[in-house]
Parts: sequence; structure tokens; C-alpha cells
Amino acid sequence: MPIYEYRCEDCGMKFEKLIRGTSDTATLACPSCGESHLNRELSTFAAHSSHGNQSASFEGGCPSGMCRTPELCGRN
Repeated sequence: MPIYEYRCEDCGMKFEKLIRGTSDTATLACPSCGESHLNRELSTFAAHSSHGNQSASFEGGCPSGMCRTPELCGRN
């Protein structure tokens, strides 16, 4: 079951939604304003590495939403 990212055209809120089937998209609405004028956004994904200390540099993620290394994770 994929998780999609959406942006509301009315209020601009960006949110994620777990989609279980096509019927879930028919009733999809913005959790902030309740409108259904939504655009599906391109998502970034996380990868896990089991190569010793290499994964240690990625621990903690981007808690504030701003990434210290955007060239590595694709966030700005």
C-alpha cells in the first residue's frame, strides 16, 4: 500500500495519505480545509543501509524539516 503526498490547491497544505485502493482516492479531502482540489506531489523516499557506520551519518533525519545535506536526501 503506497503512501502518497498531496498538496491542497485551496489552502496549500501538504499532507500524506496511505492509499489502500482506488476507492480511497474518491473520498480524499484536505485535512485542513476539507476541500478535494488536490495535486499529487512527487515524493522522496528513505533508504536504509546496513554497511556499518555509513548509516550513522543519516540517523536522526531532518527533525525540523530542513536538511543539513540536501544533496544526499533530496530535501531543501
